[in-house]
Parts: sequence; C-alpha cells; structure tokens
Amino acid sequence: MSDFWAFRTMVTPVIIQILFWIGAILCLITGAIMVIYGATHFQGGQGHYLWKGVLLFVLGPLGVRVYCEILIIFFRINETLTEIKHAMGQRPPEA
Repeated sequence: MSDFWAFRTMVTPVIIQILFWIGAILCLITGAIMVIYGATHFQGGQGHYLWKGVLLFVLGPLGVRVYCEILIIFFRINETLTEIKHAMGQRPPEA
C-alpha cells in the first residue's frame, strides 16, 4: 500500500483497460444500431448507415485497442526502466 501512496504503483493502466472494454462495447452497440437502422431504412436513402455500421462494428474495437495499447506503451517503458534501475543498483561496483 505504501507503493500506491508513493506513486510507485501505476493505477492508470488498469483504468485504460477498463476504458478499452467500455469503448469496444460502445462501438459494437452503436455499430449494431447503425446496421439495423440502415437495413430498415435502406429504400429511404439511409442505406449508408448500413455500411458505416458494419465498419464501426468491425474496425471500431480495433481502433480503440490500438489507441489504448499506445497509451499503455508509455507505462511499460516506465516499468522496464525501473527494472533496469533496480538491476543496476544491485550490481556490485566495477573496479
């Protein structure tokens, strides 16, 4: 718990993962709604919603995933640098 209060433990990667699932679910729901709306109003000139909905349904979660992975990369770099720092500190000094 002391690592948490000293900001040595990062909370943001967990929040980013939660936001990924929320974003992916929203893309799927919105894409499905657009597909249904476009299919029912296809003859009324609203058929473009059908194709936009399919694209959102397929590419939306992928785009959200890529964006979240880019954000998490910064935290992984920080973790790796911290591990290197600790490994260098445990090494005996060179003569």
